[in-house]
Amino acid sequence: MNWRGAAAIYAYEMKRFFRTVGQSIISPVISTILYFVVFGAAIGSRIQHIEGVSYGAFIVPGLIMLSLLTQSISNASFGIYFPRFSGTIYEYLAAPVSSFEMVCGFVGASATKSIIIGLIILATSAFFVPLQIMHPFWMVAFLLMTAISFSLFGFIIGLWADGFEKLQIIPLLIITPLTFLGGSFYSINVLPPFWHTLSLFNPVVYLVSGFRWSFNEVADVNVEYSLAATMVFLGLSLAVISWMFKTGYRLKT
Repeated sequence: MNWRGAAAIYAYEMKRFFRTVGQSIISPVISTILYFVVFGAAIGSRIQHIEGVSYGAFIVPGLIMLSLLTQSISNASFGIYFPRFSGTIYEYLAAPVSSFEMVCGFVGASATKSIIIGLIILATSAFFVPLQIMHPFWMVAFLLMTAISFSLFGFIIGLWADGFEKLQIIPLLIITPLTFLGGSFYSINVLPPFWHTLSLFNPVVYLVSGFRWSFNEVADVNVEYSLAATMVFLGLSLAVISWMFKTGYRLKT
């Protein structure tokens, strides 16, 4: 295992993040404040509690998960697409660095960036609502697994895309709607039976539910299902990336 090679890629990607640290940090803070103003003030004044939890505290895990998913995909997809676009990807492929080490560097940096932003949102939320994390170990576990899983998914998008426009298609048209419809700002238990059943086919429901359970033990689905769904998505993403490197898909042409 060439840890130096993986660490070099990781360090380079993190430097790119810290060069725009103002934009990277200020933007999620402002977004969090706006969400609390709109959802917390407007809707929270009408919905005081959901399953014994104040509405403001109820939406915090959803806010973090929304940013975590979008940032993980965006960081990882751009991180691997830009070397392909500029042609420097061939230097990575020719270097004494295996595909696994390359993925560790890019995906590790993307997951780290997303987790930093998620923790910033968590800290910002504490100024608006009293937070209680009843299962800190599982909160960190879901945070890590989700960041890594969707960074891997973003890495796949970055290899698949053949233009900057395609980098935004899946996050904007699929991931963001699924997140908003995945119980980020409401409980799917309040939906009519048909829509409740339909929501169970949304994978984001399991991510948000498991993460919310770690805060206040309120969940729309069994936490074991949430953990299993996260692990399955992680395994599928790893399998697809392995296939891409073995076949040279969009890497050697």
